[in-house]
Amino acid sequence: MGFPYDEANWAVVDGAMYMGAGGSMPGVFTVIAMAICVAVLFVGHRSEAKKASRF
Repeated sequence: MGFPYDEANWAVVDGAMYMGAGGSMPGVFTVIAMAICVAVLFVGHRSEAKKASRF
């Protein structure tokens, strides 16, 4: 997989330059990342609440 244009110049780039652009995968990865963030917040809150209840 090489550079998709004849010349290596940013002026010729007219759209997104990553694999999966225009497909469903960026949305799927966003949903996965959101689920991970919510899980980390939930576990962190539970841990901190348990530590705070000792005082």
